[in-house]
Amino acid sequence: MVGKVPPKLLEKLVFTRLGSSDPAVIVGPAVGEDAAVIDLGGGVALVVHNDAITGASKLLGWLAVHIVANDVATRGAKPRWFLMSLFLPDRDGEELLAEIMPQVDAAAKELGMMVVGGHTETTPGLDRPIVGTTAIGVAALSKIVATRGARAGDYLILTKAAGIEGTAILCTDFASELEKRGVPRAVIERGARFVERVSVVKEALALAERGLTTAMHDPTEGGVLGGAAELAYASGTTVELWADKVPVLEETKLAAKAVGLDVLRLISSGALLAAVPPDKVDRALQAVKLAGAEAAVVGRVKERSGCLVELVRSGKIERVEDVHVVDELFLLWERVHGA
Repeated sequence: MVGKVPPKLLEKLVFTRLGSSDPAVIVGPAVGEDAAVIDLGGGVALVVHNDAITGASKLLGWLAVHIVANDVATRGAKPRWFLMSLFLPDRDGEELLAEIMPQVDAAAKELGMMVVGGHTETTPGLDRPIVGTTAIGVAALSKIVATRGARAGDYLILTKAAGIEGTAILCTDFASELEKRGVPRAVIERGARFVERVSVVKEALALAERGLTTAMHDPTEGGVLGGAAELAYASGTTVELWADKVPVLEETKLAAKAVGLDVLRLISSGALLAAVPPDKVDRALQAVKLAGAEAAVVGRVKERSGCLVELVRSGKIERVEDVHVVDELFLLWERVHGA
């Protein structure tokens, strides 16, 4: 078992052991939900999300900040504070720390966030650094968006393109493997710079502030397909996902093809999935554009029809019934590194 723990195990072993119930918690632990929402009173909500970075190494510090910040922003809250627990291999720990922290600093400054705490240690038995991260923000309760809000009839839009984070990781941590398989160096260098595109904070806040979306979700592990499955699961619907409408950048196509990966199952931080009512689609696309990104309509939300996603690809329909979509990057890591 690699990647996220399957929902059945979460429901059996985690969600049944959550301590005392607190009525202030509006959105708590649930499959597909990006961040917790807590009612602070006075029409203000606290938004908190915790995550981990385990499938990247060279981009660890930058991704550590942006990935959790994205999840807070999908709730309609501006991320403000950041905490990090960093576990370093007992060899080269100082050098890695000197590489990671400037990335953390730069990412936090880009988003206007402050690092307010955390934990740092060297840990025996690790072959690469691992980080656990938390982002916190506040928002007006009236602006909060949840993954579970998608309704039948909504259209699904995707900002930027599929596989942005996955491309950045492939072109850094797996650059030598790509070169061996004939991917031009120039393509790899361009793909590595995709790390600069992993934030969805601006477009998520633009949609939330204007009331243009019923649900938003950050398609990270499991890619756009995994994100669509989680959105459908959380909202009790089925998503019809149109593969040929999903934007994929050329560098992503070349890198994924070289190592035999399905782009739709490739970790996709940098893209944002949003469910939008039919009468708001044009305004939503315009709002994303004003926020500095592009977006495309990639599917539609339907009444639950026995599966989570109907993936329409090359004239065929693949029915996805399991919300747990294994990310292609984890499978590649096992093939190349044997772990």
